[in-house]
Amino acid sequence: MPARPLPSSTPAAQGVDACGVLAFLDALDSAPDIEPHSLMILRHGHLVASGWWAPYTPERPHLLYSISKSFTATAAGIAAAEGLIRLDDPVISYFPELDADITDPRSRAMLVRHVASMASGHESDTLFDARDLDREDLVRGFLLIPPTRDPGTVFAYNQPATFTLSAIVQRASGQSLTEFLRPRLLDPLGIGDVSWLCDRSGRELGFSGLHATTDAVARLGQLYLRGGVWEGERLLPEWWVTEATRPQIPNAGVMPGGDWQQGYGFKFWMSRHGYRGDGAFGQFCIVLPEQDAVIATTADTWDMQALLNLVWEHLLPAFGPAPVTGGEAADEALAERLAGLALPPAAGKPAPPEQAEAWTAAAFTPDGGVCGHVPGLTAIDLEQHTDGWTLTLTEDGHPLRVRLGETGWTVAEEPVPTAVSGGWTDPDTLVVDLAFLETPHHLDVRCSLKDRTFKASWRTDPLHGLPLRAMRAARASV
Repeated sequence: MPARPLPSSTPAAQGVDACGVLAFLDALDSAPDIEPHSLMILRHGHLVASGWWAPYTPERPHLLYSISKSFTATAAGIAAAEGLIRLDDPVISYFPELDADITDPRSRAMLVRHVASMASGHESDTLFDARDLDREDLVRGFLLIPPTRDPGTVFAYNQPATFTLSAIVQRASGQSLTEFLRPRLLDPLGIGDVSWLCDRSGRELGFSGLHATTDAVARLGQLYLRGGVWEGERLLPEWWVTEATRPQIPNAGVMPGGDWQQGYGFKFWMSRHGYRGDGAFGQFCIVLPEQDAVIATTADTWDMQALLNLVWEHLLPAFGPAPVTGGEAADEALAERLAGLALPPAAGKPAPPEQAEAWTAAAFTPDGGVCGHVPGLTAIDLEQHTDGWTLTLTEDGHPLRVRLGETGWTVAEEPVPTAVSGGWTDPDTLVVDLAFLETPHHLDVRCSLKDRTFKASWRTDPLHGLPLRAMRAARASV
């Protein structure tokens, strides 16, 4: 059953100056290192602005990276309310099969609240060390690493801490995170299909890997803004919302960027304004209690602080105390602008006629024997059709075929949701932009006819190490 749309309103009616939102969009257009994918703004419980930069669309799930942590924390809050877990229980108490293995007193003293607040006592991320210690059970690998400080005394952004919290919820409930959240959170909020990457044992990662829509992110933010109540129904205990969104552990000087040094709650960051869930490369769920507003974004950028700076510079002042008088023209201009958002396709011309025969059925190998940031990509083959070209990217023996049209973006859903653009920059050079639409990521490909070689590199490096054919949301969802 389709989700009930969020209540909508004009910006002016909710005290939002559309000129500020337009200025934000202008700033994004001028920021060379930020590629926006979506934007939703809620004010006083109403959706006042939303837009997706084509080829991204509202209904498409997007890899949220560490906003996954905020959903995991929400599951923990619900589990705590149901008496399934307790914040002051030792972590080891949920894994009795590990009792004999975990002998370090600090590891044994670690509480649920410590892994919920990135305060396990470790001073750095333990992900790779924990995996080295136990490839099959990340919880065991994590607990085998003795914290250098007492739990609760130091912040470290530590992926296995969140994985352990998610494993506790899954162990205590006997369900996956998605199964647990479906009747308790996702259905009541009107969130449709979601999917989560899993570890080798089938446990959902918790710390990352959630694919969901921007609308889902906005609804989660609105739930927290309303203290855990949605349409008159309490979904989260008020005490959990309070605890999750206040500083549980200081982190000044630990992380780069002013908005990463304001303190950390239960899988929410404190910001210079309000608080937020965030995920790598510009996925944000920004909650502004003083402005009674929620801002959700998806994007592809290394410079997440720059994106937040633009929010503070342009969107924050746009939230006024009263309806905007005479704002109709700006509202209309904003609506028109949002409806026409689009990413420019890669520059290029049609295949040069003098080289058309040479390009047809051409094959390319990696330049210099390596392939940028895609080491398994060993060959690219090109084939011409009446309406464009097919590129076959062979990675570890597995082919991925994508279509390149004559102009603009060519979107395909199978075998992986992609959008492809590009063309010839000169008779001997083909440039292709390959966007994996259910992730933030683009693969830039350059083929040289003269050398019969190619170069391929990610604009931002995917963090899960998945092959190209798996760069999508899983289709089996609860």
